[in-house]
Amino acid sequence: MPEEKQITRSEELRDQIQDLGSSVTRSNRGNIQTLTIIGQIEGHQLLPETYKTTKYEHVLPLLTAVEEDESIDGLLLLLNTVGGDIEAGLAIAELISGMRKPTVSLVLGGGHSIGVPLAVCAKKSFIVPSAGMTIHPVRMTGTVIGAPQTYAYFQRSQDRIVEFVTANSHISKEKFLEYMMQTGSLSNDVGTMIYGKEAVASGLIDRIGGLSDALEALHRMIETSRKRKEKQIRGK
Repeated sequence: MPEEKQITRSEELRDQIQDLGSSVTRSNRGNIQTLTIIGQIEGHQLLPETYKTTKYEHVLPLLTAVEEDESIDGLLLLLNTVGGDIEAGLAIAELISGMRKPTVSLVLGGGHSIGVPLAVCAKKSFIVPSAGMTIHPVRMTGTVIGAPQTYAYFQRSQDRIVEFVTANSHISKEKFLEYMMQTGSLSNDVGTMIYGKEAVASGLIDRIGGLSDALEALHRMIETSRKRKEKQIRGK
């Protein structure tokens, strides 16, 4: 009977990794939910099957479950994304930003476009030296109605991103807009590509580091959170 139970847990873990790019790692230092944001963030429209995507309708309930599950101590967010749907990306970022539990993000490969808010939404952010981040103005492909309201919508969407990023990192609004509006940096677009060290120097990301650094920071946050809870219990 115990053997059958173990097989079932293994199958559940495998399915969770395959379907959501997510898994739970358990140790004496704490139980960590790892979530990957990869490829293109899919919004209200389905992307072709040939695209690697992160589906926000899968991620949002998972994050809610992590926040409510007392057996999960913290969240590790691994990013390698080209960006994608603005509203879907911001929805995920806002949800993580509002979590009480310890959260750490790690940019691997790239955290481009709407991946930038996702990179800074955790309580502590890391980036590997080789990872890149593309910062550019809001743009849209396909049919665009040539009316003043359309440009106003673009501006307001851009303002939402700027406000979120500057509120959840140490980069100034002026510096972020400078990166966003720079010409001559990208071959066929307005904006800037920055890499690990510059992302940290600008205040966008907290620290240079790899997986072990991100995990160590998360474990320290979990330990601090546990001590705070114990102190509250003793106070009662």
